[in-house]
Amino acid sequence: MVEENRTVTGMPEFNVIVYSFLLHFVWEFIQAPTYAGMVEKNHWEGIKLCTSATFGDVGFALTAFWITAVVARSREWMSKPTTTQVLVFLAVGVILTVGFEYYYTNISLRWTYSELMPLVPPFGTGLSPLLQWLIVPMLVIWFSNRKQEKVVTEK
Repeated sequence: MVEENRTVTGMPEFNVIVYSFLLHFVWEFIQAPTYAGMVEKNHWEGIKLCTSATFGDVGFALTAFWITAVVARSREWMSKPTTTQVLVFLAVGVILTVGFEYYYTNISLRWTYSELMPLVPPFGTGLSPLLQWLIVPMLVIWFSNRKQEKVVTEK
């Protein structure tokens, strides 16, 4: 079991927040052309929109982390994740993504996809946000493990 660190930076949620924010922020900018009107937005408006989306992504990541922690019965599950834990983490993120993308593109119409976005059945979810929730969480786990290994070897 990982030695408990009582500082904020030692909490596993801290890693999820930091790595998720950094990675999702970059992803939001890279995928911007796949959303209608994003290319035409002025620079500051695009930054605000991508930052807002990134905060939502961090919320999804924390939700997925905590649900996985309940299943794992440990908030330290990222230190040695099992296949089941990784799949739960990914599944929660994907389910949230599909639900929110459907709501915002089909019901509230807060955003729409551009012609560059491939759609994935059955709900017409954009491929880019689905890939985001498969790739970024895996990187979050990897970076969190790397940081944890460094902390353990330094002790």
